[in-house]
Formats: sequence, structure tokens, C-alpha cells
Amino acid sequence: MSELRFAYNTNGLTNHRLEDALPLLADCGYDGVALTLDHHHLDPFSQDLPRQLDALRRCLDDLGLAVVIETGARFLLDPRHKHEPTLLSDRGRDLRIDFLRRAIDIAAALDAEAMSFWSGVKPLNVDLRAAWRRLIDGCAVVLEVAEERGVALGFEPEPGHLVDRLDRYDRLVAALGNPNRLRLTLDVGHCLCVEDEPIPVCVFERGEQLVNVHIEDMRRGVHEHLDFGEGEIAFSPVLESFSEVGYRGLVSVELSRHSHAAHIAVPRAIEFLRKAARKEASV
Repeated sequence: MSELRFAYNTNGLTNHRLEDALPLLADCGYDGVALTLDHHHLDPFSQDLPRQLDALRRCLDDLGLAVVIETGARFLLDPRHKHEPTLLSDRGRDLRIDFLRRAIDIAAALDAEAMSFWSGVKPLNVDLRAAWRRLIDGCAVVLEVAEERGVALGFEPEPGHLVDRLDRYDRLVAALGNPNRLRLTLDVGHCLCVEDEPIPVCVFERGEQLVNVHIEDMRRGVHEHLDFGEGEIAFSPVLESFSEVGYRGLVSVELSRHSHAAHIAVPRAIEFLRKAARKEASV
């Protein structure tokens, strides 16, 4: 069984400067960081980006933190519309592709383990076939850039999005020719929210595809990221399933609505997960 490596998503550290957040994670014992590119945490459109990347690479190396790049910033591309534009949008699809291209470049510069992204919500005025065509075409462009830069992609099924379930992820991958570089970002809470199979079954079925994992607590059928112990997930068997399939990537805590209490949530999360992992190992 592989030893799990825990990380924390910076979307739950929005009240911290990045240069303060990273030492906090290292001091608490995290192995890495899921870095959500945003205006306050490494803005990919900053004119000063090359210098920031150099400094960040040195900081990550000094702290011994691995990194994955996340692209779920809410208002980075459009200050008036959450998560817009997407790969499915009528307008602005080129801006989304440009953002993902920049994210891949950043992932390459930081030697990140993956760059993670998702489909977006289908616009009401776009029929299903057209939405899939837009997604496939956009992903093909992103995949080509990732191939050139040698960056692994993690595609995340997201509740409410066009690709919201694992079977729709399968459809996308098949339409793109089953490229090895397009892997899976699996969110544990999303499995409880939308999948028919128990979470460990989803993990065992997808072990070879995994490149990135998000973890939080959740209640069945409700897409709301909860602190550990507030939802319905039994974490010990879930963590065991990741170890059993030999997953060696980061398992990143995603508590995007807990920034105001990050000083409490950050240490508590890793303590909870380590305890759950020890409990399963001792059985």
C-alpha cells in the first residue's frame, strides 16, 4: 500500500498571502499545495509573473512542498459571472482556453504534478450536442499544449456541469482518443453527491486514471463542501482505497468556504486525515 500525501487547496486560504500560506502548510505537515490561480494567489495574467514563478519555485523547494495547479477561480475571468466564461460559453471560450494554456505553462515552470480543470455548466441556449462539440474541441487544444509542455492534465467531473459524472468523463476521454496525458481529478465528495457506487468502488475502478484527488466531507445529494465530521463520508475506508490502488499523487483538502477560519481548519484537517488513515491501517 502507498503512503498518502496530503495537500491543501489555496481556495481555502484566500485571507492569507501566498508567502504566508505555504509555510503554514509545511509547518502543519502537509506534503503539498493545490494552488488555485487567482488574482490574489499567483495571477496568471500578471506582468510580473516570471519573477513570481522564480520566487515561488524556490519557496516550494525550500519548504519541500509538491504542487498541483487548480483553475477553479470564481471571478478571475469575469468579475460579474461566477466561473465564466467556460469551454462551453457562447462568448469568451478563447479566454478560457488562454487561461488554461497559461495554467499549463505555470505547471511546467513549477514542475507541478498536474493541472486540473473542468467542463463548465451547459448554457441554456446551447443544445447538448453543440455543448459536447465545444468541450471536445476546447479540450483538444488544451491537450495539445499539455503534450508540448509535458504536463499531466486532471479533468474533474463537477456536479451541475456538463461532465458531472465518471461515465461522462469516460465519454469525453473516448472522444479525444483516450490520450494518456488526460487523466482524472477525483473529488471524494462529488462521488457521494452524484455517483451510484460507494466511494471506494469509484476509486478501485479508476485507480489507473487518477492524477489528482480532492477531499472534504459532504452529504449525499448536496454539493456543499463541509469540514471533516460534518457530513456522511466514512474516511478510513476511502483513504484505504487510495492506498490499495497505489495512488501516489496529492490528496488535497478543499474547504473553499473556510478561509476565515483557515488557522483552525488547516491543522485540524491533516490531523483528522492522519487519524483516519492510522485507524484503517491498524484494522
